[in-house]
Amino acid sequence: MKAFEKNIRKVEPYVPGEQPQHKVIKLNTNENPYPPAPGVERALKEFCTDKLRLYPDPAAEVLVKELADFYQVKPEQVFVGVGSDDVLSMCFLTFFNSDKPIFFPDITYSFYKVWAELYRIPYECQRLDEDFRIVREDYYKENGGVIFPNPNAPTAIYEELEEVEAIIAHNPDVIVIVDEAYIDFAGRSALELLDKYDNLIVVQTFSKARSMAGMRIGYAVGSPELIRYLNDAKYSFNSYTINQISLVCGTEAVRDKEYFEEGIRKIIKTREWAKEELKKLGFIFTDSRANFIFASHPHYDAKVLFEAMKESGIYVRFWGGERIEQYLRITVGTREEMETMFAFLRKYMKISE
Repeated sequence: MKAFEKNIRKVEPYVPGEQPQHKVIKLNTNENPYPPAPGVERALKEFCTDKLRLYPDPAAEVLVKELADFYQVKPEQVFVGVGSDDVLSMCFLTFFNSDKPIFFPDITYSFYKVWAELYRIPYECQRLDEDFRIVREDYYKENGGVIFPNPNAPTAIYEELEEVEAIIAHNPDVIVIVDEAYIDFAGRSALELLDKYDNLIVVQTFSKARSMAGMRIGYAVGSPELIRYLNDAKYSFNSYTINQISLVCGTEAVRDKEYFEEGIRKIIKTREWAKEELKKLGFIFTDSRANFIFASHPHYDAKVLFEAMKESGIYVRFWGGERIEQYLRITVGTREEMETMFAFLRKYMKISE
């Protein structure tokens, strides 16, 4: 080892899902199969490129105000960043600075471990039960902070709001972050609890229900005090996080509530139909409340099936990690995409319709 290497910060990075550059049926990264709201395309066509020579508004006021109006909170309760990953990373940096370990599930979004190790934050993974559900009592112990997704990824399980509140209520002295990337496909949001708990941060994204993964917009909602701390950290790191185009397009996406809700309904309808089709083929899966299904088959090895699907141009996600080595995560695509996948599975399993 060279002398200078001793002082290099080394971490094991997060591994994102594959982004193939050729045409495939892409069901591996939980992107929305439908286009963004029509106003987004209109905004792009009307965008004046002369604006690109100017720095964007560091406070992102137009987008912050639109989000505040949508969720009926004050603008000073909203923080925006470059995708929810950027927002969550800033939350780790800002709020998790105790010598005590932060808590998150053992099967969850793998970026949590990466950020904890990057920022030298001690952590403990709390084991999900045999049904992949959070055991809320495991979070009642002394800790330096709590974070968990709801619905969880990759398990797709949604915890009812009462379960979420129990964890928040038992941790009044630390920050609790509820990562709600998939909440729009699930149920009640922890946003309902903001007036009751000043230690709560709720993080959401434009990448799933709003069909804007490529635009990279995420946001946090919390008390004005916590959002002020986040902004202080942001302005010490990068003042201009949201670019000019994202500000305009993000604002248009929020304004079209009807399109947003219709898109969610379509995905949920396809998801529920896909569950029934998977059941007919002998798959077992959790009760998905996200825009993906976490499935396993008792008679087919997950990795072998994953490779066979990929060879046929159908991409799903496989990890092979402890406790989930026989599971695939299947994004809910369009009805046509899902029908193509099921046709392949029936052929592969030699099952006639």
